[in-house]
Amino acid sequence: MGGAVSIDLVRGMRDVHPAEFAHGRYIQRILEQTMAGYGYQMIDTPVIEHRELYLRKLGEDLVGKVYEFSFGGRDLALRPEWTASVLRAYVASMQDQPLPLRLSYAGPVFRYERPQRYTYRQFTQVGGEIIGGLPPRADAEVIALACAGLQAVGVTEYTVRIGHIGLARELLSRFALPERTRGLLVWSLERLRAEGIAPVRERVLANLGTPPEGLELPAGLDDEQAARWLERVLTAMQIDLRTGTRSPAEVLQRLLRTLRRADEQPLVEAALEQLARLAAISGPPEHAIPMLADLPGSESAAFRELQAILNLLAAYHIPAERVVIDGALGRRGLHYYTGLIFEIYDREGNQLCGGGRYDDLVGALGGRQATPAVGFAYGLERVTAAATTGSGESPTTVLVAAVSDDDYPYALHVAERLRAGGYIVVLDVRGRSVKDNLRDATRRNYSAVVIVGAAERAGEYVIWRDLATRSERQIPIAMLGRHL
Repeated sequence: MGGAVSIDLVRGMRDVHPAEFAHGRYIQRILEQTMAGYGYQMIDTPVIEHRELYLRKLGEDLVGKVYEFSFGGRDLALRPEWTASVLRAYVASMQDQPLPLRLSYAGPVFRYERPQRYTYRQFTQVGGEIIGGLPPRADAEVIALACAGLQAVGVTEYTVRIGHIGLARELLSRFALPERTRGLLVWSLERLRAEGIAPVRERVLANLGTPPEGLELPAGLDDEQAARWLERVLTAMQIDLRTGTRSPAEVLQRLLRTLRRADEQPLVEAALEQLARLAAISGPPEHAIPMLADLPGSESAAFRELQAILNLLAAYHIPAERVVIDGALGRRGLHYYTGLIFEIYDREGNQLCGGGRYDDLVGALGGRQATPAVGFAYGLERVTAAATTGSGESPTTVLVAAVSDDDYPYALHVAERLRAGGYIVVLDVRGRSVKDNLRDATRRNYSAVVIVGAAERAGEYVIWRDLATRSERQIPIAMLGRHL
């Protein structure tokens, strides 16, 4: 008779076996302790949130990776990242706390990623946020903290890539483009470097939409004049605006916005030329800063802020050779960033953590007032793989073996005494022979086998078999729990 069909692991997920789990937990504790040393307090939030929480400020790259579902008439999602959840918790019940508020967290997140090495659809983020922290001090702190955590787990060779969304925003401020178009351009920086101007231009213009053929606004009209002109043209064309769920005024305004976008193409072309110059800048600060200074807006607040952050990183003793200024660092799948943005990579090019400033997120989530904030998160699995530290000191593990069923209650007492002394104690629950228990304990790399039989029970002692030295000795029960 055949057995039941086995159930496979879901693609993109993984099982974590005991040794790897212990190592990961050890690394996580070190990261948490490092953040605690900087004054960060742990917070927890639900894995399941309202889908809208993540749709407000996630970029198109990440929105498509959210695990979402409907249940009980509600649209829900599995947490794809922590920052939005932490800020939602702050807005809900922590706005009366004194600022700045330093919060840290650790837990699983879920993204529908393409499975590959160190990229899983469930993984663990460990990170921190400074709510109410101002640049450049708070920005430099989170970068320095991220580096300190990596140092603490033995990752000593890493590169910090730093950018600033404000640099792109400053370049675009010279073009009379609506905010939506500016946003599309800002979050195209990495693609500009990787693909060039032509594919990005095509994608941006496609996102802006194409006006209906034959409808072109006359030049020089303000919004009110353009709306009146459009209404007259549509009436002459016998197009009824009273259709669907929107009012005629709403339909008119939407169509007007689409027509306006046709005027944006020359501006988009010029803006992309400037952004391409920014995206091409990548290198150590001594080379990149002069190149940034040659761009329009080099006297902007963003440029000065970036320089101030770099100066503070030097005060934190972060070597300049580990820092790279990256003008194209502007995607990360998260569209809530407003200033600093950074990522840290190991020597093999694996991203270990990332973060940045998001001054508008509290307001976007319903906060009483605009509140600056900055934070970062490690990918625990990647940090664990890169870490050179072991799993830390673990208590000695011993196997307690009763010779017969009559000796088992005494074995339980022995186990309790040893556990009280800090040992990890495994009891033989299969009733094996002493020889089999010794073989099993050796295979599992236990330190010793503690044997109790009738003679030991009567004499109130145990036989301690050291598996490393293969020596054996009698130990009185009163001595158990002390250092042996």
